[in-house]
Amino acid sequence: TGTLPSLSRSQAQALIEAAGGKVTGSVSKKTSYVVAGEEAGSKLSKAESLGIPVLDETSLQALLVP
Repeated sequence: TGTLPSLSRSQAQALIEAAGGKVTGSVSKKTSYVVAGEEAGSKLSKAESLGIPVLDETSLQALLVP
């Protein structure tokens, strides 16, 4: 959710899917992580209220690149 500094939404999605992850447009209790950038809105708030880990771009890349 929001805008990442150096990755487009499609680039981030491709990286996640290449690592075996699934990208969805909504947040639920089944969500493993939320990637949040600048101007993240209600999805970030919902993730925080559900206790879902929130990643920034750096954390996302660290998780995906061994």
